[in-house]
Amino acid sequence: VQLQASGGGLVQAGGSLRLSCAASGRTFSSYALGWFRQAPGKEREFVAAISWSGGSTYYADSVKGRFTISRDNAKNTVYLQMNSLNPEDTAVYYCAARGSRWPSREPREYDNWGQGTLVTVSS
Repeated sequence: VQLQASGGGLVQAGGSLRLSCAASGRTFSSYALGWFRQAPGKEREFVAAISWSGGSTYYADSVKGRFTISRDNAKNTVYLQMNSLNPEDTAVYYCAARGSRWPSREPREYDNWGQGTLVTVSS
């Protein structure tokens, strides 16, 4: 599966953005999907993940209650709604697909990655 992320941009603290990740391939619904981010000088970190059906979701503590991951299997798309953004959320955000119905918090367990989209939150 190939992934294409979009929706990043510049937003003020307290604002919102919605990231999208469109996938190609007829087996999209069999993949668990995740969002990760990487800030300058830092390692890539887990943000959120969703199971194949959308029935199970997982979040990093730092975004819980502010971010929401969802997917539309009919559109081969996964979303990340980000609210109450703060400057610490500034990073390149990546979507990833795992060859399993169940997600993981570990980047190394994902097989396919999108190109990333930059989110910048100004104070």
